[in-house]
Amino acid sequence: MAKDLEVAILFADVVGSTQLYDEFGDSKASETVALCLEVMKDATHQFNGTVIKTIGDEIMATFPTVDEAMKAAITMQSRISSDNKQEGRIPVSIRVGCHFGPVVQEQNDIFGAAVHTANRMTSQAKSRQIVISGDTVERMSAELSKQTRQIDVATVRGRIDEVALYELLWNPEEATSMLPTIEWESRDRKVSRLQLSFRDQCIEVNDQRKSVNIGRAEDNDLVIKGNLISRIHAKVEMRRGKFVLIDQSTNGTFLQSLRGDETFVRRDSTELIGEGTIGLGRAEPPGSSLSIYFKALE
Repeated sequence: MAKDLEVAILFADVVGSTQLYDEFGDSKASETVALCLEVMKDATHQFNGTVIKTIGDEIMATFPTVDEAMKAAITMQSRISSDNKQEGRIPVSIRVGCHFGPVVQEQNDIFGAAVHTANRMTSQAKSRQIVISGDTVERMSAELSKQTRQIDVATVRGRIDEVALYELLWNPEEATSMLPTIEWESRDRKVSRLQLSFRDQCIEVNDQRKSVNIGRAEDNDLVIKGNLISRIHAKVEMRRGKFVLIDQSTNGTFLQSLRGDETFVRRDSTELIGEGTIGLGRAEPPGSSLSIYFKALE
């Protein structure tokens, strides 16, 4: 039977495990990854957590409180960092992401938007980092929250608002100096929305809707069919007052401004400024039946 819970969801994975296999061979790399997973599991159990599942070189775990999740994360990072100093060990690192929120527990798995948010925190983390959401910081003890700093903001699938990203400084001596307050959006920005038009479809990216998916699959926000267009071809996001196109396709995305400037993006991102056209998979001139018209508006 499904059960509703509120928990701290933690993901931890080995950074660069594919390179480990390429450089050291299957046997040694498998042994190294297995040792990391054991450290992750032991730390989870030590701080009253539950290992939900392991996926290759990654674990997903839940904790009753944020403080217990953070203590487990710190233990994971500290132990793996210490183990690297042992003679004969392959140097390896992990990254950790965490978010506190409601989930649905069904048998031995959990589901819900909070799980996606926790996974997004992990994808934003770098080697040896612990990244958590702003909502999660608010649930920390005062002692632990002093060890956090905001490092960025990010969009998360299923949420219209941006999520503040914080880093938990588990090894303060290595922390890069950073000003305590950061203006993530320019106060005097004039452009506040971006209009995307395709045939009879029109959609806006703005403060209420900060991202739009484009592609041939029916579940995209802007659906465009074509044999060169990927299922999820590109995404347009609002970031810190700017509009960014992120290509996720096989054939790339072509941009052309009204002045005639052309830009090609594949598996990369670029800022959308002013107005122009977007072509998915190939360059599309203005007025083409497969061109998307974009315009930044105040």
